Amino acid sequence: MNMPNLSTSANASADLMEKIVSLAKRRGFVFPGSEIYGGLANSWDYGPLGVELKNNIKNLWWKRFVQQRDDMVGVDAALVMNPKVWAASGHLATFTDPLVECKKCNERMRADNLPEDLKCTKGGQHEFTEAKQFNLMLKTFLGPAEDDANVAYFRPETAQAMFVQFKNVLTTTRKQLPFGIAQVGKSFRNEITPGNFVFRTREFEQMEVEYFIPQPKSDEDWNKYFEMWRVEMNKWLSDDLKLNMDSVHEAEIPEADRAHYSKRTIDFEFDYPFGRKELYGLAYRGDYDLKSHQDASGESLEYTDPHTNEKYLPHVIEPSLGVDRSVLAVLLSHYHEDPVESKDSTGQAATRIWLSLPAKLAPYKAAVFPLLKNKPELVAKAREIYDELRKHFNVAWDDRGNVGKRYYSQDEIGTPYGITVDFDTLEDNTVTIRHRNTMEQERMNASDLVARIKSKLED
Repeated sequence: MNMPNLSTSANASADLMEKIVSLAKRRGFVFPGSEIYGGLANSWDYGPLGVELKNNIKNLWWKRFVQQRDDMVGVDAALVMNPKVWAASGHLATFTDPLVECKKCNERMRADNLPEDLKCTKGGQHEFTEAKQFNLMLKTFLGPAEDDANVAYFRPETAQAMFVQFKNVLTTTRKQLPFGIAQVGKSFRNEITPGNFVFRTREFEQMEVEYFIPQPKSDEDWNKYFEMWRVEMNKWLSDDLKLNMDSVHEAEIPEADRAHYSKRTIDFEFDYPFGRKELYGLAYRGDYDLKSHQDASGESLEYTDPHTNEKYLPHVIEPSLGVDRSVLAVLLSHYHEDPVESKDSTGQAATRIWLSLPAKLAPYKAAVFPLLKNKPELVAKAREIYDELRKHFNVAWDDRGNVGKRYYSQDEIGTPYGITVDFDTLEDNTVTIRHRNTMEQERMNASDLVARIKSKLED
């Protein structure tokens, strides 16, 4: 599905982003956090439709990468871990961004990401201090005393728990290499300059896999697993999220820019309205993490090969996918504006705004409309159909205004099907089902609706 037919100019890109943010709030996908108190810097809450879309993405990812594979298991680890974990992993020492502060206005920014022609609010150019390293760990305290002995940190990534629990998972599942541990969960980073809607926030959600492989004897040994995950991530993007793949790019990260643990990293980048930025990452972490935790804890994390009895630390391939960035990329890829023949209330040519969300991602799979809400017999029949459908999937009820407006309202939130119950339904149990993408309508028996909609959830 193509991106909306809008200019590629900077103004049009900014306009598209404003439209997505407006749609997200207007229709209940994403709200500004703590809005009635003036908000909180780049804090966002997912509304009734947003939480459905977000859960659909997470559930679909879990189904593809965990439930449908026999080499994967899942965990759900705590947000706060023993601080020794972060010392061993290197986060306390190296998880930093360069920070500068303007001597005139005291604004703080990342030194490696300063916009061109940035003006100071006190006039003229900023006068920045020398850059210093700012640790991104979000600190808290456990217990009643706020002292060094009770310092703890909200996790900045979900990965470390999977390394720390590697031995327990291995013992309880009796998995053999190669196998992976997957997790979906919140992470926290005290970003210096969060922004661009849900793209960069201090609280975000990740879908990560740590895929443990036999100790490689050559680059070919680990590259085959790296390539397997590269292909799998592309299939997820194209087959499940159905993104515009012309907007997806793979960027090989040079050694100087890679994380300290990575021996190879690919970023899957997406063409957002604010530029080409990272969407997902794929990294070969070697045995850095297991070795670090083994050395720091004194606990053996070695794997014993059941065929040779050889003991060694497995190496790791890590596919890391952001939930919030997935939501944003999905909204951008499936947003459309089409002119329609009718006019709006101001007399201007009307525009149909719609989301071409795959049925399995759409918050509602269908919407049920009684033709007239003041006819009890129609409402009762519509309720009967609605109640039957929602036994199987999430369905909307809509009896506001005329049917045409209801169709357009559901188009805007990506509902694939509109089902109208009219007087003929009372006679022959047939309904009008209207297809979002084509706006075509057909008559079908209400008893066939469940099967029809379920078939589309497999597309």
